[in-house]
Amino acid sequence: MASDAGLAWARRQASPVDPFRAQHGDIRRANDGSASVDAAESPLLWLHRRKDSSGERLIGDAMFAAGERLRSDFTYGGMSPRMTVNWSATGGDGGFRQAEPSDSALAARQRLRNALDSVGPELSGVLLDVCCFLKRLEEVERDRRWPARSAKIILSIALQRLARHYGYSDCAVGRGRATPRPEPARLPN
Repeated sequence: MASDAGLAWARRQASPVDPFRAQHGDIRRANDGSASVDAAESPLLWLHRRKDSSGERLIGDAMFAAGERLRSDFTYGGMSPRMTVNWSATGGDGGFRQAEPSDSALAARQRLRNALDSVGPELSGVLLDVCCFLKRLEEVERDRRWPARSAKIILSIALQRLARHYGYSDCAVGRGRATPRPEPARLPN
């Protein structure tokens, strides 16, 4: 039987991307398999795992998937602020040149822009803060001077709109289960 240190070493060796985080964090794949998520840093995953007093999750699967898809486009679009100097962008003359984004990065930026436009300017800020910049709800409330526990409600509304934009739903309704629509009233001739 392997020791805890042996299991940690195996997790580190098996990770192709970030071995240290794989060993010490709780790395999971997003629902669509597009990105890795560290459960210790994702406030969206924290909300998805928690349940309210009635036993329901604070945010459903559709809202979680929509938030992770937004984060994925944010990441692939290269929208994260840089914390260090990009030395690969130096020119031969010692000056800096701006690297051109790839087509996939431009497409991710456009998808992000479309999603935020669909949600609206009132709610897009909280989505960026929580889903992309990984701010905790208390931090969002403090930064925006909102009352305590209000960020959870506003984020829930924003994630519902985002899920609707992406076409996500927590329950599937097929042709056989759809309720028939009533016939519209007709005016007499």
